Amino acid sequence: MAVLAVDKLRKSYGGEEVVAGVSFAIAPGECFGLLGPNGAGKTTTLRLCLGLIEPDSGSIELMQRRVPGEARPARVRVGVVPQMDNLDPDFTVGENLLVYGRYFGIPEREIRARIPRLLEFAGLAARAASPIQTLSGGMKRRLTLARALINDPDLIFMDEPTTGLDPQARHLIWERLKQLLAQGKTIVLTTHFMEEAERLCARVAIMDRGRFITEGSPRELISRHIEPHVVEVHGDDVAGWADGEARSLAARVEKSGDTVFCYTADPARLLASLSQRALRYLHRPADLEDVFLKLTGRELRD
Repeated sequence: MAVLAVDKLRKSYGGEEVVAGVSFAIAPGECFGLLGPNGAGKTTTLRLCLGLIEPDSGSIELMQRRVPGEARPARVRVGVVPQMDNLDPDFTVGENLLVYGRYFGIPEREIRARIPRLLEFAGLAARAASPIQTLSGGMKRRLTLARALINDPDLIFMDEPTTGLDPQARHLIWERLKQLLAQGKTIVLTTHFMEEAERLCARVAIMDRGRFITEGSPRELISRHIEPHVVEVHGDDVAGWADGEARSLAARVEKSGDTVFCYTADPARLLASLSQRALRYLHRPADLEDVFLKLTGRELRD
């Protein structure tokens, strides 16, 4: 039975439909990724699922309870890592966990027993008495993750959990999320890092302008939408090469700034052509970012 089931969900603001008939279901133990450019409707969808705002139409069942009507008891079994850290600066690391645990009605003795394990999980075992202001950005993000686990949730919503982190902190959080999945937790993840989605998600949906435009496993989406080989080309007169010879050698050619992207099922002739030219190039397998950019475009979104 799905831990989260959404059917024909709609929400508008100021006459603009932000969520436009979205439907999906998430199985226990699954990591489901919700991808999309800025303004696609991802965060609004999460807020609707948590019962923080009311839909205009459609239905939501969270932990087998109707939302928003039964959102409060449903959220007892849910953890949330918000897009922006909202730790209390007046409390220490340990006090942030203690106070947050009280919101769930957990006995204080039980909360205090859980805190050392959660701080160990977050790599913050030695920082229980530290003021929040002394933590790095990565430490704050890991503490926010630990706080989301204080009620031992079955389902965890994570809204861009690694944005702004350096690679070391990002990889540490990825390892922690894999541990949670191995424990049978269910994760709903929004992210702008396609590598993150490929590493963690069993299934992803790409959302744009309030609608799901594709859904499936990362590997399925790559196979469905993109040629298997990508050659990125840079250098003087790359535009001239792209408008001429490249189009006869690749199935699809895209230009973005001073880079030309060539997509092909068989790169041999394309690579042979490049070996005769003073152009720099990178040959790589297609990935989820290629799918994302093909379906949502390369233009900047604010």
